[in-house]
Amino acid sequence: MQQQTPPEQFDLATMVADLNNLLRLKTTVIGMKMFASVEDMLAVPKIRRPSAVHTTDQIVSMASRLGWTVGITAADLVGAQCRAVIGLAPQDEKWLAGEAYVGVWHENAEDARKRQEALDVVPHGRYQALVVSPLASGRLNPPDICLVYATPGQMIILINGLQYTGYKKFEWSVVGETACADSWGRALKTGEPSLSLPCYAERRYGGVPDEEMLMALSPAHLAKAIAGMKSLAKNGLRYPIAPYGIQSDVRAGMGVSYARK
Repeated sequence: MQQQTPPEQFDLATMVADLNNLLRLKTTVIGMKMFASVEDMLAVPKIRRPSAVHTTDQIVSMASRLGWTVGITAADLVGAQCRAVIGLAPQDEKWLAGEAYVGVWHENAEDARKRQEALDVVPHGRYQALVVSPLASGRLNPPDICLVYATPGQMIILINGLQYTGYKKFEWSVVGETACADSWGRALKTGEPSLSLPCYAERRYGGVPDEEMLMALSPAHLAKAIAGMKSLAKNGLRYPIAPYGIQSDVRAGMGVSYARK
C-alpha cells in the first residue's frame, strides 16, 4: 500500500508577520479549510460553532474581523447559494436556474441562469464542513487557502510579488453578485490565486469595507508572494507607494524604479 505524503507545513505566524510588515494590512489574514467529516472539523482546536443561521460572508468575517476560529456545516448557512459555492449543497438544475434572482439581480431567467453557470464552485459530495481561522493561530496548518483583504494599492504589490519569479499573466473573472465564487470558490476549486471585488452581500453581511479587495490563494502561493515582495522592497518597490508628484520632472524617479543601476 502506497503511503500518502503528509501535507506541507508552513510557519504561518512568520508569514503573517512578514505580510503585515510588507503591506501594513488592517484586516486579519485568515485560512480556510474544507473537511470531509464533521468529526474532523470539530477536532480543530478552539473551534466555535454558530448559534444562528448565517451567510458564508459572515462566517469568513468572524475570522477576519473578530479573530475567531469557526466551523460550519450546510445547516448553518442561510441557503443553497452559500452552500453550493463551497460544495456543501448540490449544483443541480434547481440551483442552476436561479429563479430567486429573476427580477431582483437580473432582468430575466436567462440572465439569472447565465450568472449561476458562470460561478466557480467546489464540487458537491466531497466535504461536509468548513473551518475559517486566523492564519497566524496555526490551527489550520496547512489551510486549503489563505484569504487576504487589502486595498488596491496593497493588492497590486502582492500581485507583483507573485509575479517576481515564474512570471505569469493573471486573468480573473467578475461574476458580480456571489463574488465569493471569484475568490474562495475559484481558489478552492482550482488551487490558483483568485482575486475578487467583494459583492453586495459580502459588504452588507460580511462587513467588508468599500476600499477592500480579496485575494484567495494557497499557502505556497502566499509564501511565493512574500518572497517576491521582499525582493521588490530591496529594489525600492514597496508599500506604501509614495506619490511622486504629477507636475514633477519624472526622469529621476523613473531611473530608480524602472532601470537597474
